[in-house]
Amino acid sequence: MRLTTKGRFAVTAMIDLALRQQSGPVALSAISQRQNISQSYLEQLFGKLRRHELVGSVRGPGGGYSLARLARHITVADIILAVDEPLDATSCGGKESCNVGRSGQSSKCMTHELWTTLNQKMVEYLDSVSLQDLVDKQRMRLLHDASASVPVSAPRETARPEQARAASPLAI
Repeated sequence: MRLTTKGRFAVTAMIDLALRQQSGPVALSAISQRQNISQSYLEQLFGKLRRHELVGSVRGPGGGYSLARLARHITVADIILAVDEPLDATSCGGKESCNVGRSGQSSKCMTHELWTTLNQKMVEYLDSVSLQDLVDKQRMRLLHDASASVPVSAPRETARPEQARAASPLAI
């Protein structure tokens, strides 16, 4: 199986879009900067996503992209297949005749069924994961990272009033 950067970038960009679209259409230039993906590459991907009705676009100032349906109704499989990413672990590209014998007759290779079953399982799994699932996980990660970066101060010892005055530079 080969999942290229096309599929990875498309999923990443869709998560970014879903996280930020509540404020209005999201510009590809902003996604490009945040995710370090070429804007021209994103334009190609979003053209395919738009043709598959996963995103909609608004032109002009303040324009950009937004999801065409709810994130819970978009699966990772939808995204990957929309950008023409093949999900195929077979070496023959899913053909029924992937092995040519000495007699010139074609047949399936010995592991064809194994890889075909893996293809089915991959699609089933990716079809079971919604964009909303990924957005929720990302939000939880962001919350966790934010709370982890807040310094936790050590508990303070409570000084008795006379110790506090003695330690104060203003104490006479």
